[in-house]
Amino acid sequence: MSRSVLICDDALFMRTMLADILEQAGFSVIGQAETGAEAVQKYRELRPSLVTMDIIMPDMGGIDAVREITKEFPDANILMCSAMGQQALVIEAIQAGARDFVVKPFQPSRVLEAVHRVLG
Repeated sequence: MSRSVLICDDALFMRTMLADILEQAGFSVIGQAETGAEAVQKYRELRPSLVTMDIIMPDMGGIDAVREITKEFPDANILMCSAMGQQALVIEAIQAGARDFVVKPFQPSRVLEAVHRVLG
């Protein structure tokens, strides 16, 4: 199983935390994006085996980015990352093509469970 990851979140702190969790589990973080538009562009460039996508980001939100990516790459493995209280947005993200979600603040075990569900 390929274990390359693109982390998309507008908060550096969150990107760093996710990178630490994933790298300790043997994943290779091959890119990071701060905006939805950057996430789409980096996905096209890098073709990672997994994307973690924040819902709320500047310029293009995570749900729109998921739609863009899955329109071009229907097999993309996207894990949404949402803050508490965004259940309606999580449902919308899953309908847009995300495979699963994890809630902030992150618990490493929950993140890794979700990652393994997404990657099968």
